[in-house]
Amino acid sequence: MQKSVRYNEGHALFLSAVARKEGTKRGYLSKKTAENSRWHEKFFALYQNILFYFENEQSARPAGIYLLEGCTCERVPAPKMSTTGKEALEKQHYFLVVFGHDGQKPLELRTEEESECDEWVEAIQQASYSDIIIEREVLMQKYIHLIQIVETEKVAANQLRTQLEDQDTEIERLKAEIVALNKTKERMRPYHVHHEHEDPDIKKIKKVQSFMRGWLCRRKWKIIVQDYICSPHAESMRKRNQIVFNMVEAETEYVHQLYILVNCFLRPLRMAASSKKPPISHDDVSSIFLNSETIMFLHEIFHQGLKARIANWPTLVLADLFDILLPMLNIYQEFVRNHQYSLQVLANCKQNRDFDKLLKQYESNAACEGRMLETFLTYPMFQIPRYIITLHELLAHTPHEHVERKSLEFAKSKLEELSRVMHDEVSDTENIRKNLAIERMIVEGCDILLDTSQTFVRQGSLIQLPSVERGKLSKVRLGSLSLKKEGERQCFLFTKHFLVCTRSSGGKLHLLKQGGVLSLIDCTLIEEPDASDEESKVGGQVFGQLDFKLVVEPSDSPSFTVVLLAPSRQEKAAWTSDISQCIDNIRCNGLMTSVFEENSKVTVPHMIKSDVRLHKDDVDICFSKTLNSCKVPQIRYASVERLLERLTDLRFLSIDFLNTFLHTYRIFTTAMVVMDKLADIYKKPFSSIPIRSLELFFATNQNNRGGEHINDKSPRLCRKFSSPPPLSIPSRTSSPVRTRKLSLHSPITARVGGLDLTSPLSNSSISYNSSQSAGSSPTSAHTPLTTTPQTPTPTTSSPPSSTSPPPNNSNSEAGDMSPCRSPSTPRHLLFTNSERTCDKEFIIRRAATNRVLNVLRHWVSKHSQDFEMNGDLKMSVICLLEEVLRDPDLLPQERKATANILSALSQDDQEDAQLRIEDILQMADCPKAECFESLSAMELAEQITLLDHIVFRSIPYEEFLGQGWMKVDKTERTPYIMKTSQHFNDMSNLVASQIMTHTDVGSRASSIEKWVAVADICRCLNNYNGVLEITSALNRSAIYRLKKTWAKVSKQTKALMDKLQKTVSSEGRFKNLRETLKNCNPPCVPYLGMYLTDLAFIEEGTPNFTEEGLVNFSKMRMISHIIREIRQFQQTPYRIEHQAKVTQYLLDKTLIMDEDTLYDLSLKIEPRLPA
Repeated sequence: MQKSVRYNEGHALFLSAVARKEGTKRGYLSKKTAENSRWHEKFFALYQNILFYFENEQSARPAGIYLLEGCTCERVPAPKMSTTGKEALEKQHYFLVVFGHDGQKPLELRTEEESECDEWVEAIQQASYSDIIIEREVLMQKYIHLIQIVETEKVAANQLRTQLEDQDTEIERLKAEIVALNKTKERMRPYHVHHEHEDPDIKKIKKVQSFMRGWLCRRKWKIIVQDYICSPHAESMRKRNQIVFNMVEAETEYVHQLYILVNCFLRPLRMAASSKKPPISHDDVSSIFLNSETIMFLHEIFHQGLKARIANWPTLVLADLFDILLPMLNIYQEFVRNHQYSLQVLANCKQNRDFDKLLKQYESNAACEGRMLETFLTYPMFQIPRYIITLHELLAHTPHEHVERKSLEFAKSKLEELSRVMHDEVSDTENIRKNLAIERMIVEGCDILLDTSQTFVRQGSLIQLPSVERGKLSKVRLGSLSLKKEGERQCFLFTKHFLVCTRSSGGKLHLLKQGGVLSLIDCTLIEEPDASDEESKVGGQVFGQLDFKLVVEPSDSPSFTVVLLAPSRQEKAAWTSDISQCIDNIRCNGLMTSVFEENSKVTVPHMIKSDVRLHKDDVDICFSKTLNSCKVPQIRYASVERLLERLTDLRFLSIDFLNTFLHTYRIFTTAMVVMDKLADIYKKPFSSIPIRSLELFFATNQNNRGGEHINDKSPRLCRKFSSPPPLSIPSRTSSPVRTRKLSLHSPITARVGGLDLTSPLSNSSISYNSSQSAGSSPTSAHTPLTTTPQTPTPTTSSPPSSTSPPPNNSNSEAGDMSPCRSPSTPRHLLFTNSERTCDKEFIIRRAATNRVLNVLRHWVSKHSQDFEMNGDLKMSVICLLEEVLRDPDLLPQERKATANILSALSQDDQEDAQLRIEDILQMADCPKAECFESLSAMELAEQITLLDHIVFRSIPYEEFLGQGWMKVDKTERTPYIMKTSQHFNDMSNLVASQIMTHTDVGSRASSIEKWVAVADICRCLNNYNGVLEITSALNRSAIYRLKKTWAKVSKQTKALMDKLQKTVSSEGRFKNLRETLKNCNPPCVPYLGMYLTDLAFIEEGTPNFTEEGLVNFSKMRMISHIIREIRQFQQTPYRIEHQAKVTQYLLDKTLIMDEDTLYDLSLKIEPRLPA
């Protein structure tokens, strides 16, 4: 049965019976089988356009059916056989039926009689309706042609009608002129009579005068023409014509490039994909070339139109061509959106040797002129900007009264809008591609990464500490884990989830069966061990306070705790800060949503959508179409005031915005301005929400206001009650030693000036898990708790029986909830319909305090150098936090969070005891430096990596701002970047100098092989800066020219060196190195020059401020993205033990020769050959 044909079995059986009895043609034919290429005799019956075949003439059920419509049938020669079978073949007559359906194999048949064969061919040809189909196509072509003629005639008729009307008007005008001339002639008749009798001399004089008047008119006209030729208008029009000519030439070149892309690469690769052993699949061909063939067809039409307009020069009308082109340019969106992915697919396909060989064969074509396929795939990326630049230049030389002015301006605006959309879609798909790349790395897959709102935050390696009975940590087991790295986990943080994976020996990732996917809405972060927990004290001493906990309390399963160990304090601070920001962002949104839903029928998303200031451009802000993780448009340009307003907006907090702001704020404002804004929000929280949003916020549901009254004198309206949730609020009328955390399901009322912490059991139950797991021993975090029915009273509540009684001391407030928790909002703050809240002011104040503490915590933990270099800023933060601590009614977790920030500000910067270059250089008891031959390649590679990372991590991020490394005073502005550059040069010089110290060829070749081995170990250690240090030294002219030395180097070493050079090559803006870094897990030492080049490109390409004085925040976002990548590699240290004997050798500058000395020594070793 043919593919893609639906049929009813009963109908088919009926038709087969009719065909067997009344068929047009019936008889036995031999049919060739597709499986074993053998011939079997079958009974065939042809009925209309259906061919049935049966096992024999008596069979009631057909063995097969063929639909002949659209097929072709023709005689074919007999297949080639051996000499013994030729006689049998000559008696057979073959014919072939080729179907018009894709993928349908042709039907091969044969008969013994030639006449019978001809009859079958003719019958099948008639049954295929091919003549009717051809006739239909001819008629359709004629019909389309007639329609075009009719349309043309209609246009011509309209034009003729218009011409007739114009000619009627012209006739009337000429009639009027004739009448006027006749009247003038009547008046001039006496003059003409007198003129006929004039003197001949007078006639000659008048003739001379007429000649002079003509000469003067011609001269004047010539002067006018010459003046116009020299005028600015004519010069502008000449430039305009030149721009058009250049555009036609550029379009011709672009069409030629697309033609090469399609005809030299796309179509040959399609044919190769259809071969028996395809080097590439059709899907990969489509992914690489996308819709480039369609783009070529479009521009061929546009190019023909341009050439037709040039033929009508000097009348150049181009606007209508752009009007036709603009609607079709949307096809570029697909190409640009998937361009990066197409290059990735091409890179993966190149790993196939057959494909790589075939591609190089195509690239060697003379038409390619030595250009690679990647080059041709990149050309369409720049076409839309090229059109925008051309139209901009064209408009600059087009007068305002020109007939095409408005059309060209419209085309330019549409192209700019399309360019912005393409740019935003590219940035939006980058995050999706990142998520999909991680999802493909996980063997089991991960559905939560398919959510487009899931934004990647960070990744890295952490050690998961196991927990045993009663939640205590086994110190013996922990010691073995720290040595054998059995607990090493690859962790990924997203805005809504935290993934914990193990990595197999093959590099694949596997999610943990329990705790592999953690929903952040169910997590509570505990950064520091509880001071009352002895086990936590011991664990903190063992691991140097590098561990932190995630208490997971899912609603459908028992709670558990995940304990993770960071490699350094900086890494721990970065992880905990980002996790805390994600949790706070989710929970704050949930808190505000609950309040809005219960009080005003206005949800937070609706309030955000209704606030035009968050998505509509204004004089002081401009948005892009890309949405951030909070589903709010990203800021493109904005004033400083609007950026500070976004920083303190209580309705949402974008982590990307916060990181970008704190990385780049010093470009457009000062730290004290930011600090003043935070202090103002703390003291005046209502200024953080726009007036329109406040009106929506307080638009209380009118149907539920009868029984609710707002206590105007509620103490909650005072500043002292604001706090960062989750809250532990003392009841005003209960025992002074009893404090409880605000239930995640309990209503808030204003009846007694405090929070009602109870609710009927029928509506919701109070969950004590989170509070008990934080306040008691770790055992309680795993103990399921129950709740007894309670009556809704605002004053008292009995604790659950399964929990231990609260401590009887005055500090029980601090013990009720762990002081180590980050200030974060409750997970599900739901208000019952029976009791409406009137405490919206309190909620806003609480959220404002939470926002200020979170921003300060993020600032202090991840940007501590701002406070080290600015004493006034540090004192300002300390004063604000001390003011918060002086609040007598401050909640315990607020007090703890504030104390943690103060502690972070006052701690010694060198507590991590990490090595510095200065420490290594100043070591007094260093042993004597050993020689190069006594050191192993492993020792050298490890210590080079250690030194490179120490120098790299010492660079403060503010040195990456403003291109200070390219200024005259670069040593003062960017001292650490200059030290890094100097260290790179010193290490490269050391390698070159060590090789050149050997006098014999064999020793030099051995040194080269050893340094290449060192470079390969550096690559395994992810030290690509070290790889480049060594390869650049080996490529110096003093060493590269030593042909005799290189002849002694083994082929394996040369191949390894080529591989290393390809990895760190600067070709394509370090394309290979960037791809390697994407798949690399810290610790890592990248090549700093690559990032400095990116930053210089961003700085020079776009200004910091627009012409209107707005901050170019898109540029800030790009700079911040690069700085975050650099800091990710800076914050993860290597676990390499320092060896003084090796570092002393590596840092010994007496071994280093300058470039001239090296080259002179190279000439002595191998003199130049005579020409």
